[in-house]
Amino acid sequence: MIEGITLILLSIIVAAPSLLLSKTPKTKEFLEKIEPLPSLIRLMIGLIFCFWGVWGVISTILNLEWITTFPIWWITILIGNTMQAVLGFMLVFRSISKFFLSKNEAIKEKANQLRGKSASKQGKLGVLGIIIGCWQIIASFLFFV
Repeated sequence: MIEGITLILLSIIVAAPSLLLSKTPKTKEFLEKIEPLPSLIRLMIGLIFCFWGVWGVISTILNLEWITTFPIWWITILIGNTMQAVLGFMLVFRSISKFFLSKNEAIKEKANQLRGKSASKQGKLGVLGIIIGCWQIIASFLFFV
């Protein structure tokens, strides 16, 4: 259940800015002014969730015998951890591009292009993460209560 709640929170942190930017482009300056998380904190949160998700995927694969007894739960955990790793990486990439890639103009321009291309996907992945997180909470009640 905790994994579902953390996935929902991570999805909101990752998806909300990109969804707002996709609706109205004028909100970019506004979002930069009221950005809820400083870049260093966002980097730390992203690294924690990325490593936690990668470790969850490794742990799920190592516990492959669960697929015979709890196949739906095993797939739910695998998908949830994969989503957590991907969203954590997206959060880390935003912070890394802000910290380290801002020195070189050519790399900064390429990072901005990549960020623009991934903004719509980031919002969709965030919404998908919220859905998967809700399913993880429901599935934990269905299978373990």
